[in-house]
Amino acid sequence: MNQTPIIALDFSTKEDVQQFLSNFNEKLFVKIGMELYLQVGPSIVTELKEQGHDVFLDLKLHDIPNTVKSAMRGLAQLGADLVNVHAAGGLKMMESAVEGLEAGTPAGLRRPQIIGVTQLTSTSEQQVRNEQKINLSLKESVLNYSELAKQARLDGVVCSVLEASSIKQVCGEDFLCVTPGIRLEGGDTHDQTRIATPDGARNAGSSLIVVGRAITQSANPVETYEIVKRLWEVK
Repeated sequence: MNQTPIIALDFSTKEDVQQFLSNFNEKLFVKIGMELYLQVGPSIVTELKEQGHDVFLDLKLHDIPNTVKSAMRGLAQLGADLVNVHAAGGLKMMESAVEGLEAGTPAGLRRPQIIGVTQLTSTSEQQVRNEQKINLSLKESVLNYSELAKQARLDGVVCSVLEASSIKQVCGEDFLCVTPGIRLEGGDTHDQTRIATPDGARNAGSSLIVVGRAITQSANPVETYEIVKRLWEVK
């Protein structure tokens, strides 16, 4: 799977997507979120795959185990490289998601990798305690969800950069830590609270980074992407 920064295609039409991608002369790793998927439909996944791009289908499924299993069976046939669920759905739901992916993947092909969303990067310590009523710290909650995801045979989790190193220690170096909330130095944080720069993410142990508005809303998205990629590749 492509290790370059994942670009979040936070658009609502195919035309906007293709106009954005026309700026680039290389195959990218892109994220299709709920906004684009619900406005355009599953065809956007197959179209981007046909163009040679790697696709992270970010739908964050969270429902009863049987529903998630059936949904994953269908999503597996679209050809996405990476999909996800909410780890808060529990062990059985995550296990069912993997079963659905395996059942739906066409013969001879490798199933998509699957990761569990732990806590959103917009979530704060206060929200975990006061709104979710979890009697754990934010970090402890993320680690708990990560261990459940590994037990369920998921390939990794979505987390913030702040937890990546600790997750690797608990779940192993091969366990994916996909980290959104990536910003360039001095960039707008938007609605994120747990953020980092691309090089900060690399140094903290992130496996993959997701960058959205910093690139898609840039006056020069190709130039900004190259900066992000260069910082991400710094050893």
